[in-house]
Amino acid sequence: MRLQWKNTVAAATILIATSWAGSAYAETLNCADLTTHDFGIEGLVIASASAEPVGETSPAAHCLVSGHVAERNGADGNTYKISFELRLPDDWNGRFVHQFNGGNDGRVVPAMGPLLNADDSDNALSRKYAVVSSDAGHDGSAHPDAGFAGGTKFGFDPEARSDYGYSAVIKLNPVATQIVEGYYGTEIAYSYGVGTSNGGRHGLVQATRSPEAFDGILAGYPGLNLPKAAVQHAWDIQSFKAVSDDVTQAFSPDDLKLVADAVLQACDDLDGLADGIVADSPSCQQTFDISSLTCGEASNNCLTSAQVEALRRIHAGPVNSAGEELYSDWAWDRGIEGRGWTAWKLNSGSERMNNLPRIATLGASSLAMVFSNPPQDVGGDPDSLVNYLLEFDFDTDVTIDASTAEFPESPMEFMTPTDVEDPEMADFREAGGKMIVFHGMSDPVFSALDTIDWYEKLDANNGGNAEDFVMFYTVPGMNHGFGGPATDKFAAFDALVDWVENGKQPDYLVATTTPDNPYLPELADATRKLCPYPAIARYRGGDEKDHDSFVCQ
Repeated sequence: MRLQWKNTVAAATILIATSWAGSAYAETLNCADLTTHDFGIEGLVIASASAEPVGETSPAAHCLVSGHVAERNGADGNTYKISFELRLPDDWNGRFVHQFNGGNDGRVVPAMGPLLNADDSDNALSRKYAVVSSDAGHDGSAHPDAGFAGGTKFGFDPEARSDYGYSAVIKLNPVATQIVEGYYGTEIAYSYGVGTSNGGRHGLVQATRSPEAFDGILAGYPGLNLPKAAVQHAWDIQSFKAVSDDVTQAFSPDDLKLVADAVLQACDDLDGLADGIVADSPSCQQTFDISSLTCGEASNNCLTSAQVEALRRIHAGPVNSAGEELYSDWAWDRGIEGRGWTAWKLNSGSERMNNLPRIATLGASSLAMVFSNPPQDVGGDPDSLVNYLLEFDFDTDVTIDASTAEFPESPMEFMTPTDVEDPEMADFREAGGKMIVFHGMSDPVFSALDTIDWYEKLDANNGGNAEDFVMFYTVPGMNHGFGGPATDKFAAFDALVDWVENGKQPDYLVATTTPDNPYLPELADATRKLCPYPAIARYRGGDEKDHDSFVCQ
């Protein structure tokens, strides 16, 4: 294991009063004794510790620990603390996973340690890892009267913003590792950080803010520039409003299927095989033209001019009146027909949300209360949230880079890696850390092209050798999470562990479709290669269902 991580947070936020000195460990502890054991950690409260047998929700016998650290009174008058759950398997494999959670955080998701392989039953706990999970420093249920905006009320407290962005992990991780090592009476052999979406962002952030904390990080579809992506939400809603007064009806499923089919017609065989997967995405961006779907006088199999313009505008990404880019462009890909794309962008299918898309009901208050400086209060009912996005001014309301006396860190500062504009990750590289990043090309929340841009800069700043410590994979057709017309089941975590512990650098990943994939039934028993960026899986002849018939070029 690399050198023990030292907490480098400013003195006002330091929690650790003592540190472990090499092999100076006590004997193992009993689960029941953890609530009264003195770990010498200021502000640590272990509320409960119970022995959990193997059962329906427990894949391994373990000690379940619940507690919190860093309780305080916030500037907004509310009480804050970092609540956590730590699971300690009886038959421990000597390893540790920090489970980075997604969305607005705000709740302690069970510390099972998803391994991002589209199989919930195969998790870190089932593999005998110790696992910690937290609420990132705020309780998302503390404001039940605020509707969908309740989970972002923490944005009115500057320290809660910082905790959400990065410092909750920095504060909690040494606490969790000290408990783990005290419980088992020995050092952790290897530590991993794993997460998707906002959790993937946590991974990228920690690689720059705590570069020695994790031997390996697995980051799935990361919200790299999350405040900028939130600006896209307003851009999308306004684009759909130009098509229909009811934004949920701007495009029907048939309309989006029409676009997906057109993308396939133009791009499917660019990788050498028409199989329903657009593997050569770079060439597709140059080949596909959405204007080809504009209605003519004699055709019903088309889109209106307003629909074509809306999709063109959305894929180009938001700009202000001076034409300055506010986020990123987006890839044309078959996954636009995926249910995940529709639910986030157009129609959630939830009566509770008035069928409004998730970018409105879940994203608008984040833009207003967390990613605006100073924060802006907004109603928590669906109509108020969508109206906030409809009225958003891209010249005057974009304050993601602003700071104030009360909120000295801008949203971009507390939400992104420290070197996001010019990434090098030198400290993580020099510490020997390894990272795998993957992103679906049809992610409707965070643009895969933005992640590609980040990786290309990272590679250039490392002399073309970023793959020595960061491997990046794009997943054609995949939406925000597993789903869509994609081969989206693959064992990236296994590849990461092999790299960290055995020095075997990953090459391609073998991917399959998730069970009962409705978009690619013909590939139900097929395998495909996910090639490390910028290589593309090209068909070279042979069995069309076998990944060995493809070569990464």
